[in-house]
Amino acid sequence: MLSTFVKPMHKEGLKFVGIFAAITLILFLISDVLGWIGVVLTIWCYYFFRDPKRSVPTREGLIVSPADGIVSLIEMATPPEELGVGSEPLLRVSVFMSVFNCHINRAPIAGTIKALAYRPGKFLNASLDKASADNERSSLCIEMADGRQLVVVQIAGLVARRILGFVQKGQTLRTGERFGLIRFGSRLDVYLPEGVNPLVTLGQTMIAGETVLADLTLKDAPRQGREE
Repeated sequence: MLSTFVKPMHKEGLKFVGIFAAITLILFLISDVLGWIGVVLTIWCYYFFRDPKRSVPTREGLIVSPADGIVSLIEMATPPEELGVGSEPLLRVSVFMSVFNCHINRAPIAGTIKALAYRPGKFLNASLDKASADNERSSLCIEMADGRQLVVVQIAGLVARRILGFVQKGQTLRTGERFGLIRFGSRLDVYLPEGVNPLVTLGQTMIAGETVLADLTLKDAPRQGREE
């Protein structure tokens, strides 16, 4: 029961939780009500930086979600030009992360990082379509064993102000391996290889490293769904 609610915290969150806790102590000196508000915010800060273990599927060909959140967009789009992967539109699946989601980002597929690029930008609401083009972003291109490539993009949001990456060009990743995080609300875009359709639908809840987003071995039509 305890492990259900108490999760490990990423080291990046230690200083923020410390800051929130110090402010909370000061607030208690002013007012008990303000102090308890500080306690709630400190717990939220810890919860934001949680880094739970995930059960990553190991079958070859599976593409998993890089982020916790909700599928907000599925559409054809051109990958970020700064990656240099071409201008042909690919099917893009966007996962929007609210401030209550876990913000550790995981590799959608195993492979080698062939390109890595950062571009500064605006901080629009990450759920908007134009956020992919206008917002601050960090992009990487993963080349799989069969030579095909997959692009994943971290996009800062309205509240987010820092994209952090844990990887570098030439590094080999395993499916589900942690590659970065974004502080305080954001979005992840996955550009699927040509001919690969998503196995998720708009509005679907995603779990980073666990939810199967697509399957390279299938030729199925895009999945349809409904809300109930």
